[in-house]
Amino acid sequence: MRRLVTLAASVAFFATLALAETWSGKLIDATCMDQQKNVKACTPTSTSTAFLVHIDGKTYKLDDAGNAKAVEALKNRADRTAPNAPVSTDISAKISGTLEGDTIKVEKLEVQ
Repeated sequence: MRRLVTLAASVAFFATLALAETWSGKLIDATCMDQQKNVKACTPTSTSTAFLVHIDGKTYKLDDAGNAKAVEALKNRADRTAPNAPVSTDISAKISGTLEGDTIKVEKLEVQ
């Protein structure tokens, strides 16, 4: 009986760790950030393929699925002007997923 209770408690503990979290932050072009090291200068464009998200002073990478979702969200953005021109304002994103180190494994991404 004691083993069963311990097993159930362990399963419950690890299940809560696997639950998705939600963050909101500024979407950043990762390639630009690697070169320029300037969050303000690296607003993503329609040609961006790798992304970071800046949340409360920290920057996190998106996994491959998150990058694909960000590309799709930017393509569907209603306020696009010229295809390669940066947008006039920061791009905010709401992201659901799990944090693993400095990378967010994205389940859902919405550009706001």
